[in-house]
Amino acid sequence: MSIRRLPSELINRIAAGEVVERPASALKELVENALDAGAANVAIRLGAGGLDLVEVSDDGSGMEPAEMSLALERHATSKLPTDAIESVISFGFRGEALPSIASVSRLTLDSRPRGADGWRITVDHGERAGEGPAALPPGTRVRVEGLFDKVPARRKFLRTPRSEYAACLDAVKRLAMARPDVGFSLDHDGRRTLAVQPSDAPTRVAALLDRELERHGLGIDCVRDGLRLSGVISLPTFNRGMADHQYLFVNSRPVKDRLLVGSLRAAYRDLLARDRHPIAALFVEVPTSEVDINVHPAKTEVRFRDPAAVRGLIVGGLRAALEEAGHRSAAREQFAAAVNWQAEPVAARGAPVESWNPGQLITPEPALAGVMDRTLDFAHQPAARAEPATAPVPAYPLGVARGQVAATYIVAEAEDGLVIVDQHAAHERLVLERMRKAANGGEVRRQALLIPDVVELDEPDCDRLEGAAEELASFGLEIERFGPTAMLVRATPAALGKTDIPGLLRDIAAELAELGSSLALRDRLDHVAATMACHGSVRAGRILSVAEMNALLREMEVTPHSGQCNHGRPTWVKLAHADIEKLFGRR
Repeated sequence: MSIRRLPSELINRIAAGEVVERPASALKELVENALDAGAANVAIRLGAGGLDLVEVSDDGSGMEPAEMSLALERHATSKLPTDAIESVISFGFRGEALPSIASVSRLTLDSRPRGADGWRITVDHGERAGEGPAALPPGTRVRVEGLFDKVPARRKFLRTPRSEYAACLDAVKRLAMARPDVGFSLDHDGRRTLAVQPSDAPTRVAALLDRELERHGLGIDCVRDGLRLSGVISLPTFNRGMADHQYLFVNSRPVKDRLLVGSLRAAYRDLLARDRHPIAALFVEVPTSEVDINVHPAKTEVRFRDPAAVRGLIVGGLRAALEEAGHRSAAREQFAAAVNWQAEPVAARGAPVESWNPGQLITPEPALAGVMDRTLDFAHQPAARAEPATAPVPAYPLGVARGQVAATYIVAEAEDGLVIVDQHAAHERLVLERMRKAANGGEVRRQALLIPDVVELDEPDCDRLEGAAEELASFGLEIERFGPTAMLVRATPAALGKTDIPGLLRDIAAELAELGSSLALRDRLDHVAATMACHGSVRAGRILSVAEMNALLREMEVTPHSGQCNHGRPTWVKLAHADIEKLFGRR
């Protein structure tokens, strides 16, 4: 096959394949152009998730007709006053995005500089279709219709309008966080779905990610070796089941970088469980000579000259903020109550408790009344409780409960040693296996809510939950759509007992977003059930009676896979008598 020059139309379509993968890609390019034009407000309209319409209007500087024509040509840009491409501080190259998008859609470009008349140019899949005067306020409006209509090979790989809208919304949120000084609005199919006014960075991040960040977030601002880090992170106790609310911005440019994931994990390494993730929006400012922004066609990745220095800045800055926060904590549902060293009667010591319901553990009434009136034998009360040891020890594999340590670990005495149980990890597994068994038998017990709970969520999260409503009902969670950005919860699985319903729905939505539709139904159900079980389990910090501890041990002994929790961590460990004797030098 001989070598030939490609026609300009085909060149543009190839370039479009690099820059415009889906409606969200085109939207990102157009919004970036608006920001680079000095816009103070950006208005976005979408139709069918961007498949039918993507329109971006701004109040920026606008363009003369000659500039508009030049912007629609390949390799023309206002972003490079000189040839120093490494010094670019703007988002992108208007002369690259517009002709690429115009080659695979019907594009209408309207623009008007201040003090001049407006002009319109229309391009239909790479061919000029007309131009003439246009009426619009100062600024620019770009309208993209029928993306990939004449490129069926690309059109068939686009996803549903809901999925494409979710990607567009994520792109807008990233850019809105990158530029908190600019107002943004987003209308989808004629309905306003996002509106934010100019504000400071922490307020903007909280408005776009989670309003609770205003109470449960930490501000970051540190400088090291010419690099600056700012932004917002969540308290360790305010976390998510998925790492889907973590954003990195380099010189105000939103990027996706594995450096962020690794740095966050390192900063929170001893503060969060392995299956929980913080919320973060971090802004890194570095000299342009220290970062390459041109390693990806869509400018979504960057390369640092000294990645170790950037990682050290992020980890060090986050650790300093977390340490400064001290004992600050997000609100919890359960708190460990102060108790005395006391014995608790057990109806039938060592006997299996047949009627125990893992979703409704007995909450002991702390015997606080009168504590201050009693004369204590020690200056400080021991922070634990114990049951009087009796002989012989019943022959149970996990022994009998003797006490609870740090309101987290159950200490039990077995015939051949000492057993220590993580109450949260163990109960999480028990709840999951009960839910699985009930779902397989078609007899899931559910608790109807006296007053249905309304939970506010992002529209894409509501879409995912609505699509999985039948799956969730098989586990006893009855939900229905309640407007564009809310879900109505009518019943919850009885095994969960009293639970944080908004937190449960947020985590399930995040789980569904992570899983997508690539897994089989059975696997999706298992993942969702594990998320629900985590919410229904006894938390660390919950005071248990001896009867409850023994009941948990007995059920562990007859429950499959109870040796590890839903995330693979061990639920119990045993110290044999020989091991204990070695510790005390008896062997």
